[in-house]
Amino acid sequence: MFSSTSEYALRAVVHLASNPDKPCTTGEIAEAMKVPAGYLSKVLQSLARAGIVSAQRGPTGGFTLDRHADRISVLDVINAVDPIERITKCPIDLPEHAANLCPLHARLDEAIALVQTALGASTIAEMIEKRRGMTTRPVAPTIGRRPIRPTSARPAEAPKRGRKPAR
Repeated sequence: MFSSTSEYALRAVVHLASNPDKPCTTGEIAEAMKVPAGYLSKVLQSLARAGIVSAQRGPTGGFTLDRHADRISVLDVINAVDPIERITKCPIDLPEHAANLCPLHARLDEAIALVQTALGASTIAEMIEKRRGMTTRPVAPTIGRRPIRPTSARPAEAPKRGRKPAR
């Protein structure tokens, strides 16, 4: 669902937030976060243009966060490198959908809005906290502090072999 660019940007920002006491070079971040250094350099430039990171030149230079990790949302980072776009008009330009989105695109836009809300409510500081307390058991996904509940209790049963499904 998210591009490699977004993933790399998030990894880089999490790394910088985890090491706030010193500037980190592109090479250090790339090695620690398993990201291609050449591509990461471009990603860091986009983050700098967005005011998320700052670059310091010189032998003791590198990248640092421009503001504290609790003031940077996951959505800020993603939108800096590969913005999430809402559906505002019919993607296939159907004249009958000029005034309103069709039910399909309206529902897709609602889902995009939920994703934006969830990512906007999640800070980089929270990602670091959760990273430090990581366990091997899976954690239920949440929006903010509320758990996301599946829409169906269980998958439909497959018909038994040799029998026609009941109607």
